[in-house]
Formats: sequence, structure tokens, C-alpha cells
Amino acid sequence: MNHVLAKTLSLATLAALPLWASAQLTANVSLTTDYKFRGQDQDVIGHNGLAKTSWFKPAIQGGIDYTFGESGFYVGNWNSSVNWLNGNSIESDVYGGYKFKAGPVDLDFGGLAYLYAGNSAGNTVELYAAATYSDDALGSFTAKYSHTVSKDYFNYAGHKAGSGLDGTNTGYLNLSYSKEVMPKLTFKAAVGYTFMSSDIRSLGFKDYVDYNVGVSYDFGSGLSLAGAVQGANQQSAYALISNPGVDLGFGPIGASTFSPNKPRLIVTLTKTL
Repeated sequence: MNHVLAKTLSLATLAALPLWASAQLTANVSLTTDYKFRGQDQDVIGHNGLAKTSWFKPAIQGGIDYTFGESGFYVGNWNSSVNWLNGNSIESDVYGGYKFKAGPVDLDFGGLAYLYAGNSAGNTVELYAAATYSDDALGSFTAKYSHTVSKDYFNYAGHKAGSGLDGTNTGYLNLSYSKEVMPKLTFKAAVGYTFMSSDIRSLGFKDYVDYNVGVSYDFGSGLSLAGAVQGANQQSAYALISNPGVDLGFGPIGASTFSPNKPRLIVTLTKTL
């Protein structure tokens, strides 16, 4: 190897050492009584193929995050058990982005891919931007917008199956707030709005509002317990058949539906490592 080139590479390696030395890897694992994403249940398929109506649909979740020193760049992976796509039982999220301060505001820009092994019809890719303002007296306020760039949005358009419809340009705006109200006890609230693409709305699905209100308690050593009421409006637009009833020739009797948007009290235990 050319000695000048070797020296240059060595200097570049040494220059990068502080960055790698200060890099940080964290991990987390959670158990929850129900997994809702943007107000909607992610475990809805029962053994008979009909919608589950139980409030208790536990999920195990976990992920890892890696930050590249003080550079502001980060990558991560988060996973959860799910049951809303035939042939799939796990959601795996892969993301990366860049965080930096702009005066009193923390900004975050990145991309996220939602992947569903065994049924790629649900695969969705979004770009996001977020801004957070924190104050010891007032609490922490965050506004985040996510924009779908994939052909489908969680299989709502059915593009993968050849519907010819797109979920591209579906948007999601989320406003959240948190404040420690007592030592180790934090109040959290969030409201979100999903703007479905025109193709998805043409199928009868509607734009909707989701909400999340609750508290979390920090036991220390990375262990926390959270309880929150989560749900969404426009329940009838997303209703699934939970009981087909009996058809006596003039329409079904005893038929019923269940909406994944139905509000639930959800309890989650999390350990951060």
C-alpha cells in the first residue's frame, strides 16, 4: 500500500475514534395488554377468522437503538407481535435519522420502514419530521408528521394484490405532551390525525383522529409501568365482522361487528437496558 495513502487512512481512522467511542447502544423490551398503532388494534384475527373482541390481546415488543456519538445520526429496529395480516405474526420496524438543536427546539428528520414477514402486503415506508420543545415548568411538546412514500399504506389500498390503487401520500400528524406531575410519575397525552390517500378513501375508509391519554411510573433501573386509554373515532368505517349471525333467507340475524378503533385501557411494562 502507498505509504501516504496508509498514513491518510490511519489519520482518518483516528479522527473517527471519538465518534465511535461515544456511540451509544440501548435496548428495550415490553409486555403490553394490547398493541394499538395510531389508535387501531394490531391483533384482530381470531381462530375462526372473525374479529377478536377481547380487551386483552397481549403483545411482546422490543428493539434496539444506536446513536453515532454526538453526530446526531441514529439507526434502530423495533418489533412487536401482531395478528392482522394472514401469514404474518410480527411487525419489524427499521428506521434511521438525524437529530439536532435549532435554538430552543429539538428537530428530528428520518425514514421508517414497517415490514411484515410472511405477508409483504402490509409493508409501508414513511418519511418523518418532528420538533420538540421542552421546559422544566411547562413540560415537553412534540409535533411529528409522517408521510407515506410506498405504494401502499398497511394494505389499505390493496396495491400489492393488484388493486391498482395507491396509499402513497397518506399523511399522519401527531401532537404529544408529557410532564412529570409527581416524582417518577409522568402524565402523557397525544392526539393524531390520519389523512388517507384519495385511493384509500374511495374504498370507504375515512380520515380519522386517534388519542392516547395516561400516566407512566418510573421504578428506576430502566423499569417503568404505563397505563393509558387509547382509541380513535370513525369506528364504523373500520368495522370488522365478529359474528356473521344466522341467515334465514331474509338477512342475517344476530350479526355483529367490532372496530379496531374502539377505546381500550392498555397497560404496558417496559425494561430499558
